[in-house]
Amino acid sequence: MDKLNLNDFTFLIPLRIDTVNRLENTLVTIEHIMSNFKTEVCVLEASGRNTGLLHRLLPREVNYVFIEDMDTIFHRTRYINHLVKSVDTEYIIVWDTDIIVPVEQIVKSVDLLRKKEADFVTPYKDNFLDTSETLRELYIQTRDLGILEMHQGKMKALYNPNPVGGAFMAHRQTYIEAGMENEKFYGWGREDGDRLNRWKILCHKHEHVEGILYHLTHERGVNSTFHSPNQDNRKMAEIHRSVAMSKEELKEEIKMWK
Repeated sequence: MDKLNLNDFTFLIPLRIDTVNRLENTLVTIEHIMSNFKTEVCVLEASGRNTGLLHRLLPREVNYVFIEDMDTIFHRTRYINHLVKSVDTEYIIVWDTDIIVPVEQIVKSVDLLRKKEADFVTPYKDNFLDTSETLRELYIQTRDLGILEMHQGKMKALYNPNPVGGAFMAHRQTYIEAGMENEKFYGWGREDGDRLNRWKILCHKHEHVEGILYHLTHERGVNSTFHSPNQDNRKMAEIHRSVAMSKEELKEEIKMWK
């Protein structure tokens, strides 16, 4: 099958390799992207030590950058913003390291953006499924998406009832004008809901594409859970604060971020 031309898109993948599973998931996810699409892929690794391992294992075509970061907590929102500023394609795709989305869902998402029927697209709807360790191993061994499709009923649904994390696709300039990521969201959790709320308040067009996102399971360390007991409360307070804003108030807030 010929690769679909996505030269007007860039996949942006910020990450910290904290386990072997994370490294494997990253490589498998990027392989899925690059085997199906002609596109740019930008990987930003931020960590306290540069082992060089990921860089050596990535395909040469991937644009890779390492940033030394001694903070134990991975500030993902900051690094997404860094990546967005570093590229100039009309559209961006912000992608987690552990996910697989069927090609046809990405194609539909691309069409919505190119036809100006949406400013932002979530390339799945309602189904964010964790593969389990066994199914993850089977998929990595075979690279057969049919295995995941066949065993959906054995997977655990995450972030119900309306998951919006894992991946999103956007018109880059509109995303910048909407404030990009709110860097007050430090560490894991809640930034996806904040982002979506801002898009709604600013009256941007956001669409979901029917289908499933598969999450390749991994261990849950400090950067895959709330890293302190009060983190969720702080983040929910920030979400409630922004939801109460008018469109004009939110625009003024975003100006202060810049």
